[in-house]
Amino acid sequence: MKVYVNIENSQWNKYKIDFEKIAQAAVGAVYKDSEVSITLIDDKQIQRINKRYRGIDKPTNVLSFELGDDILLGDIFISIDTVIREAKATNISVEEHTAHMIVHGMLHLQGYDHIKDNEAKIMENKEIKILKKLGYKNPYADEEIVCNDKSCCPGRFITKLQSIKIRENSFVWYVITSLLGVMTSFGFAPFNLWMLSLLGIGGMYWLITKEKNKIGFIKAWTHSFAFGAFYGISMFWWVLNSIYVIPELTEQFAIWTIPALLGIGLLCGCILSLPFAVIRCIQRKPPYRAILFASVWTIVLWGREWFLTGFPWNPISNIAMNFSMVMNSVSLWGALGLSFIIIGLIASFVELCRDKKHVSCWFVFVLYVLLFLVGCGYGYHNMKLSDKENIDNSPIIRIVQPAESAVYKMPTTKQEANDIALQKIRDLFVWATKDNTVVPDIIVFPETSYPYTIVNEMFPLARVLNTNVIMGANYYDSGKLYNSMVFADKTGVIQHLYNKSHLVPFGEYGPFGGLVPSPGMLSAGSGPEIFTINTESGDFVVAPAICYEIIFSDSLIPKGQTPNAIINITNDTWFGFTPGVYQHLDMVRRYAVESGIPVVRANYSGISAFVMPDGNVESFLPVGQNGSLDGFVWGAHNTPYRTVGRNLWLVFILMFSTIVSISISLFQKKD
Repeated sequence: MKVYVNIENSQWNKYKIDFEKIAQAAVGAVYKDSEVSITLIDDKQIQRINKRYRGIDKPTNVLSFELGDDILLGDIFISIDTVIREAKATNISVEEHTAHMIVHGMLHLQGYDHIKDNEAKIMENKEIKILKKLGYKNPYADEEIVCNDKSCCPGRFITKLQSIKIRENSFVWYVITSLLGVMTSFGFAPFNLWMLSLLGIGGMYWLITKEKNKIGFIKAWTHSFAFGAFYGISMFWWVLNSIYVIPELTEQFAIWTIPALLGIGLLCGCILSLPFAVIRCIQRKPPYRAILFASVWTIVLWGREWFLTGFPWNPISNIAMNFSMVMNSVSLWGALGLSFIIIGLIASFVELCRDKKHVSCWFVFVLYVLLFLVGCGYGYHNMKLSDKENIDNSPIIRIVQPAESAVYKMPTTKQEANDIALQKIRDLFVWATKDNTVVPDIIVFPETSYPYTIVNEMFPLARVLNTNVIMGANYYDSGKLYNSMVFADKTGVIQHLYNKSHLVPFGEYGPFGGLVPSPGMLSAGSGPEIFTINTESGDFVVAPAICYEIIFSDSLIPKGQTPNAIINITNDTWFGFTPGVYQHLDMVRRYAVESGIPVVRANYSGISAFVMPDGNVESFLPVGQNGSLDGFVWGAHNTPYRTVGRNLWLVFILMFSTIVSISISLFQKKD
């Protein structure tokens, strides 16, 4: 290593000090080709530097300025006046105390700090060992305080950030963590401010890993709770909009608004804070900690598929929806895998900023970057597969979007109910036949659009329209009521009837044994199915999905089968123009990419759309606009993610995390 010594005060000339030897002793082999500058000055000069760069208007013994480069390590300034005073006070020679200052400054340039007690202990032990090799005694034997104003610490942003004191469990702590939770929610539609999500999660990760003292899991959970609670409330508040759509429901359920909002916060606080709680109570080294955090986050996301009937809404992978190649990487490893990569990138980047000299931190960060790039590469391949047009045998599909007011659908008398039902059938017929220039092979009506309950095998509207019809309706059988998708051919005979299996808790059934009231008490269907529609263009194989069933990975397509399309009927009237409507469409787009299957989406109030297997929205009807939309779908293909499946992908992710952690451990032992 090259050591450049600049003497700017003549008092230094009387002392015989081998600066190069001391500096060499204070660095490892990794810095053998590095360069460092040592400038020897007095109190007046060092006070001026201290005030300008540290904001501390007084002299000190040593100042270190790291340049952030492995070759040009940085600059060290030492004041002869302070060194003489401190050497005299501790009854050691100026040469010995100067050696200590050089070692102290060199360690700062290599990333060591003493802002916190545990960091100071590590740095002090390092200094003691180096000085012992040089023949000097322990400088801390008499509890000498070196750089007690921290002014010698390197001028790095992260160091300054770490010096900010935010006490855990304080009012300020909970305010900041709550704001970080709210910030994270803005990465999703319709805002799509993905950078805020990265900053929100990264900021919370930095805060929760800032303290090194070990605490219990429950305590760590409470420290993370505010982030999860406010993240959840700001992400899911829109579900309560449904209470205020229909006056009768408002009168009955408005009293539950505040309890429901608190319930969302409580539930999300418990669930979404888990990854932070785990890494706070399990003390691991930085590279392991980043992997552990990403793994726990992924497990929590996987668990959300199963809790109650499941609600894996807005996996963090969805913040990448507007980046085509990134979004298409879910065709390789699904939302589960992309979320693992994004969270791993955030955590490993924070750890790298804390200690960029740590080889293992670099290894983990680069590994996540490589996974990200591999995913983008396969995403590009998936876009090419999805773009292979073959519409010669594709039927013409017409989506009908009624976009009626929900109030219009709530009669007060039996006669009014009959009148409304008849008018509704007429409206559906008009919307379905408005464009006479095109004869569709299939007409798709949205969820709950049929005003009558299905009790037999006949569906007259299909016979009147003289084409294949798919429509959402209620189905009654053996004392049970179902939310169903009906497929009837042009003769009016029901060929297939699919019952929704993933019911909405609190909306379609009352969880916890009906303890919490629900507007509907529906029964669940048996699960994924496919059926074939005979058209003039040939057989068209579809997988049915009702409402939010399409947000669940592996939920719609039986193993080993590749239908031509997914037919998704839904009704987002309850949520108006809130973020939930736009996020629901993004969940549909994500599922299309994961499965490699295009989606025909009929939404009662919008957004109805034709979604391609690369997540691209080919055409759509906006929220609140009634009418019809004709289109084709193509490009159905199998994907690696659908072949492997969600559960096996979770196993692969955990195996990957374990192998990488073991590899780092073996490398560090060898090193």
